[in-house]
Amino acid sequence: MKPLITLILLLFSTVSFSQKEEQEQVIESINIFFAGFHTQDSTLMKSVVFKDVIMQSIGKNKDGETQLHSSGFSDFLKQIVSIPEDNSFLENLMSYSVQIDGNMANVWTPYEFWFNDQKSHCGVNSFQLIKDNDVWKIIYLVDTRRKCEQ
Repeated sequence: MKPLITLILLLFSTVSFSQKEEQEQVIESINIFFAGFHTQDSTLMKSVVFKDVIMQSIGKNKDGETQLHSSGFSDFLKQIVSIPEDNSFLENLMSYSVQIDGNMANVWTPYEFWFNDQKSHCGVNSFQLIKDNDVWKIIYLVDTRRKCEQ
């Protein structure tokens, strides 16, 4: 009986370790994306983005109506790399909630966005990723944007 319990515990710890390792790899892809974002390095961002990535934002217009805005990834890259050097920006990710099933992952990241040292807005990013040739790549990114609670 004792060898069976030991085997079960060993298998469970191996599975737990493997899941933790996968979660760390998923988070690393998100971190690489934001490293490229913050340094305006489109090549670095592209390295963790799947070829057909979808990008959307959910927010409210000036009349308070909910709107869904879609943008192409190439347009997003152009906007980021064209931010003048005398402007500073930082998307501060507050936490990561990672779920994985096989070659698909979801990451939920609440954030605060700072522009020129002023808190601009807050929200949540929801990333969908696919494991492609042992690299976790973003296939879908949707975020919310709202005024931050003080």
